Amino acid sequence: MTLPHSHPNRKAPQCLRPMARTRAALLGAVALASLTGAAGIVAPALAQGQGQGQAQSQGQGQDQQVQLRPQAQGQAPQTLTNPAPTVPSFADVVERVKPAVVSVRARGGENRTSMAQQDRSTPGVPNFNLPDDHPFQEFFRRFRGPGGGNDSNPFGQQRPGPRRSASQGSGFFISGDGYLVTNNHVIEGASEVEVLMDDGRTLPAKVVGTDPKTDLALLQVTEGGPFRFVELSPEVPRVGDWVLAVGNPFGLGGTVTAGIVSARARDIGAGPYDDFLQIDAPVNRGNSGGPTFNQRGQVVGVNTAIASPSGGNVGIAFAIPSETVRNVVTQLREKGAVERGYLGVQIQSVTQDIASSVGLPNPDGAIVARLEENSPAAKGGIKTGDIILSVNGRQVDDARDLSRIIASLSAGSTADVEVWRNGDRQSLSVTIGRLSEATTASAEPGVGVEMGKLGLRLAPGSEVAGADSKGVAVVEVEPGSPAAEKGIQTGDVILEVAGQTVETPADVRKALENSRSGGKKSVLFRIESREGARFVALPVPAA
Repeated sequence: MTLPHSHPNRKAPQCLRPMARTRAALLGAVALASLTGAAGIVAPALAQGQGQGQAQSQGQGQDQQVQLRPQAQGQAPQTLTNPAPTVPSFADVVERVKPAVVSVRARGGENRTSMAQQDRSTPGVPNFNLPDDHPFQEFFRRFRGPGGGNDSNPFGQQRPGPRRSASQGSGFFISGDGYLVTNNHVIEGASEVEVLMDDGRTLPAKVVGTDPKTDLALLQVTEGGPFRFVELSPEVPRVGDWVLAVGNPFGLGGTVTAGIVSARARDIGAGPYDDFLQIDAPVNRGNSGGPTFNQRGQVVGVNTAIASPSGGNVGIAFAIPSETVRNVVTQLREKGAVERGYLGVQIQSVTQDIASSVGLPNPDGAIVARLEENSPAAKGGIKTGDIILSVNGRQVDDARDLSRIIASLSAGSTADVEVWRNGDRQSLSVTIGRLSEATTASAEPGVGVEMGKLGLRLAPGSEVAGADSKGVAVVEVEPGSPAAEKGIQTGDVILEVAGQTVETPADVRKALENSRSGGKKSVLFRIESREGARFVALPVPAA
C-alpha cells in the first residue's frame, strides 16, 4: 500500500534521509547562533560526498569547520555593561514631595477653558466632546441643523451669557512661609483663589504676581503654616532621565504619574521665550501648574501644556524648566513683576545661505535686520547686518535663543556682545535696557528679492506709493520664479544689497555684478515688508 505524501507515517526516501539530517543540523546551528551571538560559533561543514550529500562522521576523519567571524569592532553593539537591575520605585520620592503639592481653584474670572466647557454643555442633550474631525460630527451637524456640531443646541434655546466661572489646576509650595507656584492661565482673571492641601484642608491664597509671557504665577497662603515645600533643581535634566509628575488631573488630587524626559528646548509657539522640557509622563487637564520631579525630589519643571488631538494624554507634555521658574519667581517675589532686558533690534535666524553669503563658517547666531532708534544696541555700536554670535560668552544658536538670553539680563547691566561683521569677529560692550510691554525682539521669517533672471520687476521707491521714498520697490513678481519661491511679494522694498544701500534698480544690478565678479555664489538682501525688515540670501544669477 502506498501512503499519500501528506500522511504522517510516510517516511522520506532512504536517499533523502542524510540530507534531512544535514538540514536539521544546520538549522540547529543557526538557532544556536541566534541565541549565543555570531562570534565564535563553529558549525560542521558539508562533505562533498559523491551522490550522497551527507556530512562526514566523526569516525571517518577530522571535520571541516566554518568559523563565523565576529563583527568589526566599530560595529559592536552599544550595550551597557552594568544596567539597572529593575525599574526604580518612586515610593520614597512620592512620600516626601506629595504633601507640598496642592490643588488650585480660581473663581470669578471668565476663564477661557471654563467658558469653553460651559458652551459645550446643553441641558438635556449629552455632550460627547468629540474632536472636530470625528466621523460622528457629520451626524450631529445634520441632526442639529446648520452650525450644529457636538457643542451646538438642537432645540434653539438661547444660551446664557457669561457666568461666574471657575478653573482648577495644580501648584506646589517653594517655601515654608506659604509661597507657591502655579500657571498663570490657572488663576488669570480670578477674584478668589484657594488651595486644597494634601491633608484635606482648604486655604485662601493671594496672587503675589504673574508673568503671562512664561505662563507662571506666584501665590501665597498666609494662614495654616508652616508648610512642607520642595526645591527647584539646580541642574538641567538629561533626555532619558526618569521624571515624576504630581498634580490634580480632572480634580483627582494627589495623582502621581511617571515617565522620562523626551526632549529639551522645545518651542511650541506659546510665547516669545519658549524653552520647554518635553516629557512622556501622563499629564491631563488639571495638571497645569503642577511640578515634575527628578528622582531626588527636586522640581525640574512646571507642567503647562499637552499636545493632543482629543484633549487627553497621548504621551506628549511640556514643562517650564526650573531655570526659567527660578528667575521668574525670584523677581515676582521681590518686585511683584518681571523685568527683562532689552536690546532694541529686529532679528532673524541665520540660514546656511546667509552664512555663506557673509563668509560665516556655520549658520549660527542671529542677524540684525533693523535697529530701533536710540536703542541700547545702536548706542553700543551694533549695526544692521551684524550677526550676533554670543552674549557674555554664551553662544547664540538662533534668533529665539538670543531673545531668551537678552530677556534674562538685568536692565542697566553691561553685556559683552560678539558680532560677525565684514568677515571678522568683533567684540562690543552694550548696556542692556529695560523691555517695555510695547516692544519685543522678534525672529522674522525670510523673504527674497532679485532682478533679471530672478523674476522681479523693480522701480525706485521714490516713484512708488507706500515705499516711503526709500530703497527699490518690487512692483511685480513672476510666479514660479526664484524670487517667488523665496516668498517675495509685490510691495516689498529692497533697502540694501551686499551691505550697500540701493535707491534704484541700477544700484541693485551693480551690487549683483560686484558679487558675481567677487566669486560669491549668493548675496545678502535687506528687505522691508509689511511684517518688518529682514535679510535674505539669494543665489547670484549667471551673467
